[in-house]
Amino acid sequence: MRIIAGRHRGRKIEAPPGLSVRPTADRAREALMAILEHGTPPLAGSRFLDLFAGTGAVGLEAASRGAATVLLIENAPEALAAIRRNVARLGEGERVRVMVADATRLGPAQERFDIVFLDPPWRSGLARPALEALLAGGWIAPGGRVVVELARDDPFEPPPGLRLEDERRYGKTRFLFLRVEQESRPAPARRRRLRSVTSEPAP
Repeated sequence: MRIIAGRHRGRKIEAPPGLSVRPTADRAREALMAILEHGTPPLAGSRFLDLFAGTGAVGLEAASRGAATVLLIENAPEALAAIRRNVARLGEGERVRVMVADATRLGPAQERFDIVFLDPPWRSGLARPALEALLAGGWIAPGGRVVVELARDDPFEPPPGLRLEDERRYGKTRFLFLRVEQESRPAPARRRRLRSVTSEPAP
């Protein structure tokens, strides 16, 4: 595996052995990054969260393309070891941080992220509880964007608070682009004008 573009273009990154980690395919990753680079908020200068980080390939690609800060969240020991080696190999220890956590039990956020990417194990049913944890903990910045990677035929229904904006398919991979719903505020009550009444003097 390699970083596709940006400051680390062509640099190798490793994946742990076995089938427990399924990295996002290069073609799908390239297509995703092109969308995010020209989206709102833009990738460059963003705070980027990679949930179910696996090898860290997506988050490291985001860092290579100009994300200001990247947080990689994973809890599988072999994947964490590979992530830390990849971060060290690229010399990104300052901009890219690693957090050990269950993606469905994140708790309160210490900071909010402009772009959140999550790639749960396919057909695991973990996408929705992870999204609910992100919403409950306040991990998504106002106006932030969320991308979920799923298998092409994996059913999905966004939780309350997120709306589906777009969907793209690349081979067996499907990306769902979500946005936090803005709470509708009631229109301010119109003030009634009080007409001044001149009282007649008593006879």
